[in-house]
Amino acid sequence: MSDRMKAVTMASAVAAALMMQTSAAEAAKKEKCFGVAKAGQNGCAAGPGTTCAGTSTVDYQGNAWALVDEGTCLEIALPDMADGTPREPALEAMDRDLPS
Repeated sequence: MSDRMKAVTMASAVAAALMMQTSAAEAAKKEKCFGVAKAGQNGCAAGPGTTCAGTSTVDYQGNAWALVDEGTCLEIALPDMADGTPREPALEAMDRDLPS
């Protein structure tokens, strides 16, 4: 392998490592926010009634989560429930709006 090819290979490896590090840093700035996902837009392993990402069947399902920017979950405004009770997001799973 020529010196030029070695340099290109090394530069590519360094660039890939930097990209992976940036992605990990961005992921660290996210948190799971429960009760905010629309039906079919939840993250993986939401809880009973879902099998993985995108399998929730109820809007704002209390045990389904979506990744949001860290520190913003509890600020998300949600529509009130059918009976007029305010619907709030949470950092842990809830027994609210579960599929029947």
